[in-house]
Amino acid sequence: MTPAPARIDAIRAGLLCRCPHCTKGPLFEGFLKIVDKCAVCGFDFTRLNTGDGAAIFIMQIAGGIVVFGSLFIQIAYDPPIWAMLLVALPLVLVLSLGLMRPGKGVMVALQMQNKTARHVD
Repeated sequence: MTPAPARIDAIRAGLLCRCPHCTKGPLFEGFLKIVDKCAVCGFDFTRLNTGDGAAIFIMQIAGGIVVFGSLFIQIAYDPPIWAMLLVALPLVLVLSLGLMRPGKGVMVALQMQNKTARHVD
């Protein structure tokens, strides 16, 4: 039986891409590949699976920011469409890639916290 994780802020641990169990070991070994075991505390991450949950949330956040920002700029200043595309497309790419690791880290931390809370008496 795995010991209960320390009481930490799951969102902070996820945003820092650290092990939610000990907050010291790295959570990722590649860009989005989660380590099998924490290098510091040895917590096993193979039983956790976030799937595409983080990607869905990140698409909603990045899309909302860019679409509503572009709509505001289009109505207020009426720039040419090529200028809007020149700004909006790279912005979507930067927001999506920049938010993906912390988003997935938060999903893993919350899943770990909720699964552990259900199994601990």
